[in-house]
Amino acid sequence: MRDYQVGVVVGSLRRHSFNRKLAAAIVKLGPPEFSFRPLQINDLPLYNQDDDDNPAEPVKRLKAEILASDGILFVTPEYNRSMPGVLKNALDHASRPYGQSAWAGKPAGVVGASPGSIGTAIAQQHLRNSLAYLDMPALGQPEAFVQVKEGLFDDAGNIGNEDSRKFLQNWMDRYVAWVKKHADKQ
Repeated sequence: MRDYQVGVVVGSLRRHSFNRKLAAAIVKLGPPEFSFRPLQINDLPLYNQDDDDNPAEPVKRLKAEILASDGILFVTPEYNRSMPGVLKNALDHASRPYGQSAWAGKPAGVVGASPGSIGTAIAQQHLRNSLAYLDMPALGQPEAFVQVKEGLFDDAGNIGNEDSRKFLQNWMDRYVAWVKKHADKQ
């Protein structure tokens, strides 16, 4: 049986972010042949095209980790009806210089959590627009706009609500199949 490596990009820098908690909980729903590795984006400098020929060490590290991944799981909050700047910065760094994108062909999954009733729907759509340009096949259905309510997470950091756990397990099962379908073509 093949093992799959999935890089996890959390679009929030906040230590106790809902999306960091969601990322930690959702990866526990993956099968044993899947390993999930957080990809660090908090140390990337602001993207500047002048640096394309001499990228900073954190940029080199991020690109190498993406290239070593069979898929990428994005877990993002919504800031001002869009994706966070730190996430866009990571997308830009790892896609440059032009023609040398580390993202290309990596199957993507997109989820997000927010206390708001529409979750992170608009941020996810903006992210998906960028992923399409970056040639990342993104799982389209089911969409996962998670509303953070009391009981979503239990004391151990798992998905505590049974309906949410079933929904997110279904999402993970679909994402796993998506990664297998696309990763074997890379």
